[in-house]
Amino acid sequence: MQTHFSLAALADPDMAQSEKILRACVHCGFCTATCPTYLLTADELDSPRGRIYLIKEMLENGRAADARTARHVDRCLSCLSCMTTCPSSVHYMHLVDHARAHIQATYQRSFADKALRALLAFVLSRPRVFRFALRFAAAARPFARYLPERLRAMLSLAPAKLPARSDVDRPQVFPAQGARKMRVALLNGCAQTVLDTRINEATVRLLTRHGVEVVVAEGAGCCGALPHHLGKVDEAHAFARRNIDAWTREIETGGLDHIIINTSGCGTSVKDYGFMFRNDAALAGKAARISALACDVSELVDKLQFERAAVPRLRVAYHAACSLQHGQKITREPVAALERAGFEVVAVPEGHICCGSAGTYNLLQSEVADQLRARKVANIESLAPQVIAAGNLGCMTQIRAGTAIPIVHTVELLDWATGGPKPEALTA
Repeated sequence: MQTHFSLAALADPDMAQSEKILRACVHCGFCTATCPTYLLTADELDSPRGRIYLIKEMLENGRAADARTARHVDRCLSCLSCMTTCPSSVHYMHLVDHARAHIQATYQRSFADKALRALLAFVLSRPRVFRFALRFAAAARPFARYLPERLRAMLSLAPAKLPARSDVDRPQVFPAQGARKMRVALLNGCAQTVLDTRINEATVRLLTRHGVEVVVAEGAGCCGALPHHLGKVDEAHAFARRNIDAWTREIETGGLDHIIINTSGCGTSVKDYGFMFRNDAALAGKAARISALACDVSELVDKLQFERAAVPRLRVAYHAACSLQHGQKITREPVAALERAGFEVVAVPEGHICCGSAGTYNLLQSEVADQLRARKVANIESLAPQVIAAGNLGCMTQIRAGTAIPIVHTVELLDWATGGPKPEALTA
C-alpha cells in the first residue's frame, strides 16, 4: 500500500509503526473471507481491508476521527483472524490498537457512550468494584425491560450467583508436590477472580501436582487488555507497569521459569508488553523479559508428564479462543493435552470464527455479538458434545448464555483427569 505520511508525523514512533504496517498490505482481500463482521454484513468497511483504508486516511491526514471511522473500527472484534489469513503478515493488531487510541483522543462520542466505556474500563479491571456491580446487577434484573439496550445486554450476561472469594487469588506461594521442577508466577487476573474462581483453583492444583511451584505475586492484577482495547492507553499502561514491576521483583528474588496465564485474552496482552514499552527506556528491557516468560497454561501443560486418573472418556467440543489461536498462534497444545488426558476431542465447524465475546464487545456491540454467538452455538451443538472446553473466560461466559451444554475451562478437565475434583459444571 502506498502511503504519504509527512516527516513530522513519522517522527512519532506509533505513527511510524502504523505506516510500516499499512505499507505491508497488498489489498488482496484474503482477510475478508475470515472476518466475522464482514461475514455478517458484507460491508467492505466492516472488513479488515476496509478498516485499513479508513485508518490510513485518518492517520495519514492527521485528522480527528469521524463518525464513520469510529463506527467501523468499533465494530472490529480484534479477533485477529485476519492476521492468521493474511499472506503479507500485516500486523493488524497493532494498527487497530493505534487507531482506537487515536479515536479515543480525537472523537467526540455521545455522553452515554463515553460514560459506558469509562464505566466498563473502571469496573471490570477492579475485582472489588466488579463484585459490587454484579450484586447490583442481580438486584436490577427484574427491571431490565425498562433499561436501554446496552444495559439490558450487560444484565443478561451477569451471573445470578457469584462464587465466594477464593483464597487462591491472594498473594502467596503454592509449593510443588514432590520434587520442584520449576517455579512460575500465575496471573490471577481481574474479572476471572470474581466470575469463576474455579479456574485459578484448578490451575494451581494441576501445576503443583506436577512439580510446579506457583507464585501469585504481590501487586500483580489486571493485565490492562480491557482498557487497552477501549483506546485508553494511559490506564492500560498503568496496569501493565504494575505487573511488570511485580513479576520483576519475583524474578530478582526467587526466580521465575514462566509467567502462566489461563485467560488467553490476557496472555495475548502480556506477550505484547515488550512491544507496548519498546520506546520506554526505563521499562523496555523489563517488559521484553516479561513477554518472553509469558506462557499460556496449555503451553506449559503440554510439556508436563502426567498420568490419567479414572474419569469417563467424555466427548469434548474444544472451542479455540481467538486470542489463543490467532493472537498467540496456539492451536495444537490444548487439544493434545485433552486427548492425552483421555478425552475424545472434536473440532468445532468454523472454529476460526469468533464467538462474539471479545473483551467488552458483547456489551458494546450486542447485536453483532448475539449473531456470532448463535452461529457458534449452532456449530457446537451440531457435534452433540457432552461438554465444551475453552481457554478463555470471556468465551465461556458468552457461549454459556446460548446453550445448555456445560462449558468448562480446559484446565478444569485436565485437573480432573489427573486426580483433581470433577468440574462443578458436570455435577448438575
